[in-house]
Amino acid sequence: MTAVANPPTERPGAARGRGSAPVALWARRGSAPVVLALVLVAGTAVFGGRFASALNLGNIALDSSYLLLIAIGMTFVILSGGIDLSVGSLLALSGVLTAYASRWGTPAAILVPLGVCALFGLANGVLVGRARIAPFIVTLAGLLFARGLAFAVSKEGNQVYIIPAELALTRVGQARFLGVGAPVWFALAVFAVALVVLNRSRFGQAVFAIGGSEEAAELMGLPVARVKTLVYVLSAVLTGLAGVLVAAQTQSGLPTIGEGRELEAIAAVVIGGTLLSGGAGSLSGTLAGVLLLKVIQNLINQVGTLTAYYQQVVSGAFLIVVVLVQSRLSRRGLR
Repeated sequence: MTAVANPPTERPGAARGRGSAPVALWARRGSAPVVLALVLVAGTAVFGGRFASALNLGNIALDSSYLLLIAIGMTFVILSGGIDLSVGSLLALSGVLTAYASRWGTPAAILVPLGVCALFGLANGVLVGRARIAPFIVTLAGLLFARGLAFAVSKEGNQVYIIPAELALTRVGQARFLGVGAPVWFALAVFAVALVVLNRSRFGQAVFAIGGSEEAAELMGLPVARVKTLVYVLSAVLTGLAGVLVAAQTQSGLPTIGEGRELEAIAAVVIGGTLLSGGAGSLSGTLAGVLLLKVIQNLINQVGTLTAYYQQVVSGAFLIVVVLVQSRLSRRGLR
């Protein structure tokens, strides 16, 4: 593969002053961690130990781990200039297949859902990268197909497959290490590997280059179709892993889980500073975006008087505010 320059941190354009560039870069990539810290301080001040207890923070970390796995794959996809709407349905399909295949033991319960999800990702990637069909259309079709397959396997949702408690997969999924659930450690390990791949490998550099300008990447000799295919396979496999962990933790697979998770993952990536147009962003920002979303949802639950529907309204309103603030800060930084 042809070597590529270091991944860009900003999209090319006319410089408007060297002093403004660091401000704009912080506004896009550094604001999410700052907002997260402020929200944590505010939550502790308002709710005290009910929010800041080790048990509650551990629950936030556990809930964040599943979304983080999905958002890592989504970051690669968006950085390459694409989008993946199928991840919510793949999460449900993976969970159902994990529970269904658990009758054949732990290896099957892991390999079957990951293999099926990889095939979904391969189909998405080939249609986007080689057939050049719009990612929105391809992954929307994948969303419908995967959800339908999840309901078909579960007999239209009437059959809930239970994972035996004595299975090694169940014990791992429900285990706690240093007071934190095992899925959190899996997610952090994947995050560490993905961080190295994105920032220190030719593949990661190619993802940045393709998202910045696909035409320029082709002129540089980069295998654009192959890279695009791989990012969709990566997204699907990581979503499948999240589904396996969810099923292991709950000991069951439900075809209804994961609804809206694709939008939640996209929101986390965008809040973390990755541009929807591709070519600029970071995994560290995605991690901050995931935690910020989950902390806000937990704080809403602390109020205890809002129904689930009003919680979604508040979460959506907060997302709009965060994006508007980041956009305004970016414009100021470019002046």
